[in-house]
Amino acid sequence: MTAAFDYQSLVTKTDGGLNRLDAAIEGMTCAACIGDIERGLRDLPGLVSARVNYTNRRLALEWRDENFDLTTAFARLRRMGYELHPFELADSERAETETMRFLLRCLAIAGFAAMNIMLLSVGVWVGGDIDPETRDLFHGVSALIALPAAAFAGQPFFRSAFAALRAGRLNMDVPISLGVMLALIMSVYETVTNAEHAYFDSATMLLTFLLLGRFLDHAMRRKTRAVAANLAALRAPLASRVSADGDETRVPVAQIKPGDLVLSRPGERLPVDGVIVSGSALLDDSLITGETARRPASAGDVVYAGSLNYDGVLTIRVGAASGATLLDDIEKLLDKAAHARSRYMRLADRVSRLYAPMVHLAALSTALFWMARGATFHDALITAICVLIITCPCALALAVPAVQVVASGALFRAGVLLNSADAIERLAEADTIVFDKTGTLTAPAPRVVNADIIDPATQALAAQLAQASRHPLARAVAALTPNAPAIEAREEHGLGVSAMIDGVEARLGSVAFCEMMPQVEALGALEPDISLVAFRHGERRALFQVRQILRSDAGDAIDALKARGFAIEILSGDRPEAVEKIARALGVEDWRGGLTPAEKVARLDALRDAGRKTLMIGDGLNDAPALASAYVSISPIDATHITQAAADAVFLGERLGPIVVTIDLARRARLLMRQNLGLSVIYNVFAVPLAMAGWLTPLIAAAAMSGSSLLVTLNALRAAPSAATSADPVASDAPAPEPAE
Repeated sequence: MTAAFDYQSLVTKTDGGLNRLDAAIEGMTCAACIGDIERGLRDLPGLVSARVNYTNRRLALEWRDENFDLTTAFARLRRMGYELHPFELADSERAETETMRFLLRCLAIAGFAAMNIMLLSVGVWVGGDIDPETRDLFHGVSALIALPAAAFAGQPFFRSAFAALRAGRLNMDVPISLGVMLALIMSVYETVTNAEHAYFDSATMLLTFLLLGRFLDHAMRRKTRAVAANLAALRAPLASRVSADGDETRVPVAQIKPGDLVLSRPGERLPVDGVIVSGSALLDDSLITGETARRPASAGDVVYAGSLNYDGVLTIRVGAASGATLLDDIEKLLDKAAHARSRYMRLADRVSRLYAPMVHLAALSTALFWMARGATFHDALITAICVLIITCPCALALAVPAVQVVASGALFRAGVLLNSADAIERLAEADTIVFDKTGTLTAPAPRVVNADIIDPATQALAAQLAQASRHPLARAVAALTPNAPAIEAREEHGLGVSAMIDGVEARLGSVAFCEMMPQVEALGALEPDISLVAFRHGERRALFQVRQILRSDAGDAIDALKARGFAIEILSGDRPEAVEKIARALGVEDWRGGLTPAEKVARLDALRDAGRKTLMIGDGLNDAPALASAYVSISPIDATHITQAAADAVFLGERLGPIVVTIDLARRARLLMRQNLGLSVIYNVFAVPLAMAGWLTPLIAAAAMSGSSLLVTLNALRAAPSAATSADPVASDAPAPEPAE
């Protein structure tokens, strides 16, 4: 169904004047499909680019020539075994949910069948003098369980294999499907002819192992698809447009044009980028700049879509509206970065590219050799099936996922949650770490830094007032006495809060609001990053000094990362002087402040062009494109939802220590992955010649295959460090121990 939908209605224009079509693509099973699709379309006349985003299964075609034939492109993809559909985010999410449910059903059925068939097989293996009738009954019952279970549970592999064969390609699902189907067919034949052994257990066990790995991969990859949906939640769907005669009309943002006047009221997110014509308000720009302090904005100031208006009515002259705002630019950067990252091919994928054709060649050569030597077709086929079973990529399929599962569990216990299935491999390869400042190196919320010189009773009274305000500076004061009872207070926007306490008026807010300018002058010069919150209750007065402070272990974490050989940089949207102060405190020489999201991405691109593999750590919306663009990324748990979705991992708590733990565990896990792949290769080097020589029966082949899987699983368990080696790595500059090669 490639050309059935009205694709012309879906064609859009890019900023560069190119025609663009986004379409959902069906039939991709691994990262190698990206290259197949893009190479297959590369020589189409007039096509400028074809890019595949593996994360959300989207194909983006761009062309300049108006006569470019889309139907030809669709037909070529169909011949390659892929199908195109209109791309809609909601439809994509629904389809992915259905895929997850289907994989889970397949896994449950395969696992149930494998367990029951194994019970019957054990009875045959260890039965000793089991009579032939009972053995045949066990085989018959196994067939009744295995055949319908494999027919249903094997669909993810069978469909992929048939599509690849129709397109003249081989993928890892082809030998899996062939091995399972031949094992089942031969097992039925052996059951019908009352043979001693059948191999239903091998087929169902293999399906169970592989379905588990595929389900986990889909579950992790699905998390990254939340980015577009989260960005959509920050957009204001409607805007209040003001006409020349002052009339106000609510219209969709898509109808707003540059030069229009729009109105923004308290509590609304700004729908456009522009310049304030009249009015003033406190704006929360944290999603854009990363700075948590609310920004006072008035006539002449530039504002951005997605910022939250707290307390004023603003009239804004539109500079950029739907499709061209800074928020849209962030989304485009995220999409571009996600496409680039989806090209990463995991270790197991790289190994498997050569594995599939080698397996088929070995099995076919074995059958032809023995038939040429005079063996019967039955005996030659049995020997070929032994080769397929012995080379079934069960150990190879488990080599990496088994380590991932164990390492993911160890990271979870260390307070780190993974969003990406291949994050561990990329974390282990990183050599440069780039930090955001606000909310990443510093604590998420500002803190009072002079509480030790303020009377506790005064702090308690101020905290009572602070409970009535949502201002970040007021929340810092409230945090001094978390259990302070709330009182009925009146908030004056932009000034502070006031209430009657013991018959005397109390005020908390700006210096002018509390009439405490003489006390401020007595303090002398303050550091530029300190904000003052004044409190007055009769003769009781206090000035709370509030600022962003470093996370408690930031210095130790930076030192530990330097000891492990990492180059450290700080990239921030905050003021350069504030960034410089943090950089000096941490001993970081490379830093930049006042950066836009695009400038952060440009710096990461420059590092990549220089051959560096960067780990980006940030928390704000302005960091999301950089997190997605970096080779690998981590965000704190209190980051925005978009930022968490763009990151490969999320760490919990106030400390940066989990980052060091993550890197140590990732390096350990990568080594174990390589060991497991090596064990799989060694196993095949010794076992395959024995199977080709006819010295193994299918039962022994199945046992050897299961043994190799058990071996790589046991080795994977070493990815979780023991208590003796899991001490806090931040407390020591020594690199974490790695398992021996």
